[in-house]
Amino acid sequence: MAYGRPFASLPADQSMPKINLLNLIPAEADAALDAFFRGRGEPLYRARQVARRLWQAPVRSFAEITELPIALREALEQSFELPRLDIATQQLSADGTRKFLFRLADGEAIETVSIPDADRLTLCISSQAGCALQCAFCATGKMGFTRNLEPYEIACQVREMALLDPPIGVTNIVFMGMGEPLMNWRAVSPALTILNDPAGLGIGARHITVSTVGILPGIVALAERPEQFRLAISVHAPTDELRHGLMPINTKYPLAEVIEAARSFDRRVTFEYVMLGGVNDRDEDARALTKLAQECKAFVNLIPLHPGGAGDFTPTTADSIRRFAAMLRRGGLSVAIRKSRGKDIAAACGQLRVERHRRRRPVAAEHDGGVEVA
Repeated sequence: MAYGRPFASLPADQSMPKINLLNLIPAEADAALDAFFRGRGEPLYRARQVARRLWQAPVRSFAEITELPIALREALEQSFELPRLDIATQQLSADGTRKFLFRLADGEAIETVSIPDADRLTLCISSQAGCALQCAFCATGKMGFTRNLEPYEIACQVREMALLDPPIGVTNIVFMGMGEPLMNWRAVSPALTILNDPAGLGIGARHITVSTVGILPGIVALAERPEQFRLAISVHAPTDELRHGLMPINTKYPLAEVIEAARSFDRRVTFEYVMLGGVNDRDEDARALTKLAQECKAFVNLIPLHPGGAGDFTPTTADSIRRFAAMLRRGGLSVAIRKSRGKDIAAACGQLRVERHRRRRPVAAEHDGGVEVA
């Protein structure tokens, strides 16, 4: 089954809008290109030549597909488009982390971070411009929600890495940038197809992680997909009382329901837990988190608070994080302590955009942030 949207037919004439080939899953793009070349009496291998240049060996424009005659390249320009994400700013950290601020066609901005680590490179991508959830410790939450991204605006964050000079080879994807991906499922689902499909970017499903605060309909939708995409849940507090204060969405999706959804997910789940000094790093918090993680056999990822996104919070000390991790391990849990990367380049989620733009008035989650599962 192809996970995309209904295929839009080709423009009948040049007055019709061009088709954005990058906003289609590979099967849809193939159908559009087949129709185009068949209509011109051209062999279908021409369609495969163009399809390869969308994601597998991407080009900046049709003019760069030099294996095609000039006349065909010009004809493609009349019917289709290959939109780019404009790099407004990029910063390189001493530790190799690289942060990009992409400008979108309507002037909105999103962030993407590349994180090298030994033999792999993880790209942290955004799914929304801003975020409606207003988590207390998150820089993105300070700016409010602007709009959902389109599928191509999500997947092209990866595509743009291949167009750099020199290119950045991405091995892993995490939906841990700006926005809540499961509140934009209509775009995230086809974007996942593009990222994973061998005719797209061809990144293995087990190397793609979708992170959520616990949007239950979205977790169900992700679980229904046959690919082995990973799920990470932003827990950040082991009790409803504490989580209510840190993450307002907990009033709609309380911990017990989130844990039940995680337990029914048929793949390993990761709990993300940002360490806030004197807030969620006490011994009783470790004991409560251990119990929650044991219920669904979750892997726990402890995250040192990035100072750029801290607000009024204080990072837990390194010694205290190690002590907290040891308590979890004594409870039989698998635990990792995430390295804090990019401290010198505003690499906290949303921090670069906040620094470059005035804060927008937040949009309530129940308005523009409503879950879109379709």
